[in-house]
Amino acid sequence: MSERLFEILLTSFPQLLEAAVRVTIPVTLGAFLLSVVLGVLLAVVQVADIKVLKQLSQIYIWIFRGTPVIVQLFIIFFGLPYVGIIIDAIPAAIIGFGLNLAAYNAESIRAAILSVPKGQTEAAYLVGLTYPQLMRRIVLPQAIRVAFPSLWNNLISLVKDTSLAASITVAEMFTRAQQVAARTYEPLAMYLEAAFIYLIICTILTWLQHVIEYKMAWEKPDGNRRKNIVC
Repeated sequence: MSERLFEILLTSFPQLLEAAVRVTIPVTLGAFLLSVVLGVLLAVVQVADIKVLKQLSQIYIWIFRGTPVIVQLFIIFFGLPYVGIIIDAIPAAIIGFGLNLAAYNAESIRAAILSVPKGQTEAAYLVGLTYPQLMRRIVLPQAIRVAFPSLWNNLISLVKDTSLAASITVAEMFTRAQQVAARTYEPLAMYLEAAFIYLIICTILTWLQHVIEYKMAWEKPDGNRRKNIVC
């Protein structure tokens, strides 16, 4: 490696890392939180089997799973201003990624809800719990445990997908790498450096997933930890 290239990498690394901390990670967390909240609502509506709401939920999932996320970002950021709705780049990215991922999370959570034994539901109704109480106290805590690996994998994928936010002028890490590459004429080095930082973030998230899954593991009555059922 030439001395010039080493100096470029050494100088650009803090810049890319700063963009990751200030933009990429906040956009990822904001979009993921939005997607989980919407995903739970969409899943509960489908399981509740309220005809109109269930159909609307299915249409939502069909649309957002069937169209590219970059097209959805363009519609939100570039398209909505034509009807008088102007959203800044970062909020548009959070909304776009969140709405898209919610469709996938909804299906994971719905499947997890359906995995809860029906006997628990019947017992809850017998003791007088309402449907919202049943979901909040009994079904959702178990369903989230089952759906956790799938949801977390979606989070890891979302970290990498945020690079698409560069297309709507969000100055996230990949955008910064492009800017440095254009200035230094070292695109291969810059993109490899950006990929390395993405890899670091995803590796940390993967480690956190293992830690959280271990903490979520059920315990036997005698206190011995048993195999985590969500793995």
